[in-house]
Amino acid sequence: MKKILLLSDTHGYIDDDILKYVKQVDEVWHAGDIGDLKVTDAIKALKPLHGVYGNIDDAKLRLEFPENKRFMCEEVDVWITHIGGYPPKYNARVYQEIEQNPPRLFICGHSHILKVIPDKKLNLLHMNPGAVGKHGFHKTRTMLRFTIDGSKIDNLEVIEFNKRY
Repeated sequence: MKKILLLSDTHGYIDDDILKYVKQVDEVWHAGDIGDLKVTDAIKALKPLHGVYGNIDDAKLRLEFPENKRFMCEEVDVWITHIGGYPPKYNARVYQEIEQNPPRLFICGHSHILKVIPDKKLNLLHMNPGAVGKHGFHKTRTMLRFTIDGSKIDNLEVIEFNKRY
């Protein structure tokens, strides 16, 4: 069993409140708009990290992180990308691959809106953790924490921080 912390849209922001949750899990997954390598360096100093770059990320971040990351966690096929849409309105860039070869867990960021939506047609679970950074229109900073045990995605929790400022 693995405990996962899922975050996105840090926009260069990391603090002790976020890192407290990083310390409590086995792996951290970042769905893009990292903003500064200091964010991922701080996370990687504590736990293994899977991440992708987002539309605000510069060339340095794009050298370190891919646009898409697909991997297995236990028995779950995971795909992380920054701009991916949501069921059934997937982004055109990923639509064909999702239709032909759907992952079990499809993760994206970008919207700053927390969503967890089952796609019954494709038998996948879509997650967007919202935004945990302080830049953007969102009023509440959010992350997701969950477990993967074999093929089971379970114990989903929303981690919510007070207002951005």
